[in-house]
Amino acid sequence: METEITIRLANEQDLDKIVEMLADDELGRNRERYEQPLPESYIKAFDAITSDPNNELVVACQGNEVIGVQQITFTPYITYQGGWRATIEGVRTSSQVRGKGVGTKLIKWAIQRSKDRGCHLVQLTTDKQRVDALRFYESLGFKATHEGLKLKLE
Repeated sequence: METEITIRLANEQDLDKIVEMLADDELGRNRERYEQPLPESYIKAFDAITSDPNNELVVACQGNEVIGVQQITFTPYITYQGGWRATIEGVRTSSQVRGKGVGTKLIKWAIQRSKDRGCHLVQLTTDKQRVDALRFYESLGFKATHEGLKLKLE
């Protein structure tokens, strides 16, 4: 029998597995540095995220094994009468469990967490090269209602 999947806030001991999952991806291979010891930049980012009450880094676990990750940022806006929205970023699952419902569980958890925090909207972006990811998010009710733009700073 498979162990139930639980979702919890990430702790520093999870950071190695988180970076490994981020790098275990066609696009992540080119932008992440999974090596031992982990580059200090990941530790600093983790500390900044976990010390900010409007950021949550969460992991999905099967038993004691981390098998998924996502970050949720809660942002107040002047628009929508001063409403709050949640942004989901960095969603990854371990390659051994892809296609087995872990991502669905993570996103549904994030949606409920956003409701609990009083958000009126949940948003996310996915790289246009991730056709399967786009289809996945749409299957969960997300709609491509806006055109997103990014400017890479060097």
